[in-house]
Amino acid sequence: MTDLSSDLAIPEQHAHDFFLARQPILNRDQELIGYELLFRSAAVGPANVSDDVSATAAVIAHASELGLNNVIGNFLGFINVDATVLMSDFIHFLPADKVILEILETVRVTPELVKRVTELVKAGYTFALDDVIAESADIEQLLPLVKIIKIDVMELDPSKLLKLSVHFKRAQKMLLAEKVETVAQFKDCVTFGFDYFQGYYFAKPVVLQGKKLEASKIVIMHILTLLVRNVDNGEIVRYIKRDVALSLTLLRLVNTPVYGFMKYIDSLGQALIVLGRRQLKRWLQILLFANTEPARAHTLSPLLILAATRGKMLELITEKIRPGRRKMSEIAFTVGIMSLIDALFGMSMDTVVKQITVSAEIRDALLYRTGFYGEILQLVEFTERTENAGSDLSELLTNLRLSADDFFALERDAFEWGNNISSNMGHQSQDGKDQD
Repeated sequence: MTDLSSDLAIPEQHAHDFFLARQPILNRDQELIGYELLFRSAAVGPANVSDDVSATAAVIAHASELGLNNVIGNFLGFINVDATVLMSDFIHFLPADKVILEILETVRVTPELVKRVTELVKAGYTFALDDVIAESADIEQLLPLVKIIKIDVMELDPSKLLKLSVHFKRAQKMLLAEKVETVAQFKDCVTFGFDYFQGYYFAKPVVLQGKKLEASKIVIMHILTLLVRNVDNGEIVRYIKRDVALSLTLLRLVNTPVYGFMKYIDSLGQALIVLGRRQLKRWLQILLFANTEPARAHTLSPLLILAATRGKMLELITEKIRPGRRKMSEIAFTVGIMSLIDALFGMSMDTVVKQITVSAEIRDALLYRTGFYGEILQLVEFTERTENAGSDLSELLTNLRLSADDFFALERDAFEWGNNISSNMGHQSQDGKDQD
């Protein structure tokens, strides 16, 4: 592989001084289709204010052990590129079928750049134009070569947004609305023909307000309460039996190849024994975020993937800095999962916490981001943001006595785990759909 530090004239930095931020990208049905990937500096000082995009090539080169599949699973990775990255040989390191290359609005369009993009399109790469807020001569030069137009909806009123969308739709381009933060913005973009959406609108309680809590989720919450109370398996089994779908899901879970049992587990009591309470509690927490609507049972919820990844990352961080404290790591996993429960239930976190019995340390973490669990939750939330949080991240890492190297490795493992969880649940749901 080319020595990119010299090729790009980027000052050599330790690759693990960076962390990876990823933000989900959804389709019109609010199903996950990919992530925007951004490499952010955890350093404090001049390095932290350098151009993150210019450093992208060097970071990926030095940190290739992260593994793109571990980060995005079976989805697409949207990666920002500037002229320096585009003109380098390094670009071919990225698999053409797994990435969308986003040309930043700051890139100056030259005949050389147009020629280079043309070559890359012929090589199978797909391009998007990033942060578009108006028509321009530069955009028109690149328009025949790009597939996706990313429009910053925060910068445009509805009339201008409509005008832009009509223009690019006539050019037969896919439209991606970025920085979607409200229901009104999402509805406008759907009406105007946008194909993809990026932002935290899907994870905000306001989006789901008025949604009734499904019976199966109520059962799950009651079973979780029983597990916290440490009641015997018989009582838990009796409650699981109240929900046929949940019973079947549990039996299907313990009989999947991932568990490797030599014989078929055919009773709920046996399933609880072989699965174990700790694993049962984890799966129930994750199931809270799964799609249960029959028409969408085969789809993957982006909220599920986000919650699962948060939970696992908090657990891994706790195991690293509080070794041997199994109960603490279990609490950390619960905090991660529950940190999105307000979005799931469509109500404020304060209301949710009042309805569910939790300890004071979990409540403080969820409501105020304070205490040990609140600190590590803040740390993980930084990996979901597209804006740079370098100084805050560095301060949290120092307070928690967690090195950038360790954080990088834990982040990689959590992403891989979250992708595996969502993939396994997606296959199970699809299997169930096919059997019907």
